[in-house]
Amino acid sequence: MAVYQIISLLSFLSSVLFLAFIQLTCKPFYTYRYIVVPKHYQIMRRLTLFYLVALISYNSIAQEIKVAPTTLITNVRLIDGTGTPSRNASVRISGNKILEVGDIKAINGEEIINGKGMVLAPGFIDSHSHIGGSLAKYPEALADLNQGVTTIVSGQDGYGSYVDSIKAGISRKPIAINIATYTGHTDLREKVLGSSQMNRPATENEIAAMQAILLSELKKGSLGLSTGLEYEGAYFSSRHEVLELAKTAASEKSRYISHIRSEDIALADALDEIINIGREAKLPVQISHIKLALKDDWGKSSQILAQLQTARLNGVDITADCYPYEFWHSTLRVLFPKTDYTNPVSAQYAVDHTFDPTQSILIRFAPNTIYAGKTISEIAAMRKEKPAQTLMGLIAEADAYEKAHPDANGVEAIVAKSMTDSDVINFLAWANTNICSDGSNGGHPRGYGSFTRVLGNYVRDKKIMRLESAIQKMTSLSAEHVGIKNRGVIAAGYYADLVLFNPTTIKDNATFKDSKALSDGIEKVWVNGICVYHDKKSTNKFPGTFIGR
Repeated sequence: MAVYQIISLLSFLSSVLFLAFIQLTCKPFYTYRYIVVPKHYQIMRRLTLFYLVALISYNSIAQEIKVAPTTLITNVRLIDGTGTPSRNASVRISGNKILEVGDIKAINGEEIINGKGMVLAPGFIDSHSHIGGSLAKYPEALADLNQGVTTIVSGQDGYGSYVDSIKAGISRKPIAINIATYTGHTDLREKVLGSSQMNRPATENEIAAMQAILLSELKKGSLGLSTGLEYEGAYFSSRHEVLELAKTAASEKSRYISHIRSEDIALADALDEIINIGREAKLPVQISHIKLALKDDWGKSSQILAQLQTARLNGVDITADCYPYEFWHSTLRVLFPKTDYTNPVSAQYAVDHTFDPTQSILIRFAPNTIYAGKTISEIAAMRKEKPAQTLMGLIAEADAYEKAHPDANGVEAIVAKSMTDSDVINFLAWANTNICSDGSNGGHPRGYGSFTRVLGNYVRDKKIMRLESAIQKMTSLSAEHVGIKNRGVIAAGYYADLVLFNPTTIKDNATFKDSKALSDGIEKVWVNGICVYHDKKSTNKFPGTFIGR
């Protein structure tokens, strides 16, 4: 029985009992030649009239509830996001919320969707996304919807828009997905220090100024502080600077997420830094896109996880997110651990230890577009140079291009091999890792295929974990790690972000040659109760919203 039916029945029974009580206890009595009307009878009569008016009004509201449009999704294998075993159940949606879950009978007038035995799961939450910058141009967000993602978390690696800017953007151009954000440390540094002063630590006064901006953003709904400590804009920041900002985040009971200071030669020190931040600032900390970028460390993922687990046992709430690829996507400069881009020794060290030039592809290079799509080794052969020399040359040419074109964005980008598949599997399987993409609208296939790749390649084919566990890592665990409430679980009262998919056919199709190829197996996607994706197409509905902390 539906909720409104139960309420209406109870209201009807209560009215009958109430009126019967009046008739039995409050009747007037008759004397010879006139009627005596007790005073309490007059009072009860007025109360009865008031009650009847209220009851009529209430039943009118109940009728409105009854005829409000609802959608019933039936005949599905429900995986609710909690990690518990799948079950057969139906889900009723009313407005932007889930109304009921279970063995539900259809009611007159509601839309009924037959799930045909497929899996219905909460919409996936991408805890580390760079799609936000493309939503103004591509509000249908096919990069996310084609892989079942309904909510993205932006402001990553120390960069990102401010809360008011994101809200204004959605107001101008509605979007198909939800978006939340962190506040970027590098953005704060640029705002306070200025772009020409980023190559030094901040002073105490500058730290205080950054704290004030951060606090304002947190009060507006930012999830917390994000850093990209390996990148130039934040590389020269001190541990003290980052820790003080993290303490500000902690004061608002928010979170810290970090592209740590090194993923290669100084990995041990970088891990020590983020663990110390969690311990000293007393807030949850998350490692962005956990990886082993130094070839010498390949195969050591179990040791890293043991270190993180020890920190957790010692009271530090440290977690990680991970994308399911052996290749990362960034700039040529990150290949130099010491940021000495003109040092031939460092360039040769990069070739020997931090990336494989034969498997690393330059996917974008504005100074000479013919290099795009070629490996560093192939470009070196074209230039008749050693890979190390080519690496230095490409960085110098990109730097000159940026100076000549100050408004240019994304002058160069490289996709480089960073891990072995066995390390990827270990990181994905850790109980405290949630799934992310670290993706943008093209370039690296992770932007269009991370979540479907996990479900197809790693869960169905390689069987590294249960399907229910994988879904949890994409939904409720992601929500928990970033501090999003009322999403990531299929239960009454939660927002109706849902994905219907076929577990036997789900598959990522995006590649380095075709990074925007849509995935197979995603049947339908709902955002806030509205179907936004069906049959590999946008429905041209834009119900996405900003999600504040």
